[in-house]
Amino acid sequence: MGILTAALVIPSKLKPSSLTQQQSSLFLHRRRRPKKNLSIVPVARLFGPAIFEASKLKVLFLGVDEEKHPGKIPRTYTLTHSDVTSKLTLAISQTINNSQLQGWYNKLQRDEVVAEWKKVKGKMSLHVHCHISGGHFLLDLFARLRYFIFCKELPVVLKAFAYGDGNLLNNHPELQEASVWVYFHSKIPEFNKVECWGPLKEATSHSSGAIVDEDKQATPSVNWDMPLPCQEACACCFPPMSSIPWSQDLPSDGDETHQGLQQQT
Repeated sequence: MGILTAALVIPSKLKPSSLTQQQSSLFLHRRRRPKKNLSIVPVARLFGPAIFEASKLKVLFLGVDEEKHPGKIPRTYTLTHSDVTSKLTLAISQTINNSQLQGWYNKLQRDEVVAEWKKVKGKMSLHVHCHISGGHFLLDLFARLRYFIFCKELPVVLKAFAYGDGNLLNNHPELQEASVWVYFHSKIPEFNKVECWGPLKEATSHSSGAIVDEDKQATPSVNWDMPLPCQEACACCFPPMSSIPWSQDLPSDGDETHQGLQQQT
């Protein structure tokens, strides 16, 4: 997520040509264009299509069976990006792979994406978490830009999940129909929210943004309400506790999605 890093360190009065040399796509490193085109590169990179390259993805299976259904064994994704190698690393494990998140550089960027599969009342769903702001003032300063970039690049993230865990999806194709819920964590209320991106097979192809928003009617054939687990021990919900220890205390403004998220914590 090179552009997130660039946003944290670029002075506000930097010339466009210098800005271009430091910005890069969230997950894709491209060669610099000839100098005569430098003035249009920032726009192309920021607003151009996000592209997933399988050759740049490294997948690690840590203590999980490649084909075991996540409704029986916890399954968590930890995705990070290296600005040095332009490569993605995806760890598939039962909990967050904290070793990927160590070091001052990762703590400065906070561009990791983590996710987990959940079974709620017998229905599977994928819950994806992104850190927008909070932790240090630079993240707060560029919260709007970070939110935009995460939304733009999330289809690439989901494609990385689907490609890296391809054996699971091939053996359990019904998981392609599972709803994707995206949690944006931020100190700024405007960006501290959860969105439904629809079924996984569709969410991987979205150009940007959620499939529905707070003011839009839900599609009749799909239940867009936040899935709530049973209050008592049962066999229809799994895992009993989230494997992602990030705060999920989003502000309640009357929206059913936000209220549902609070009830989960």
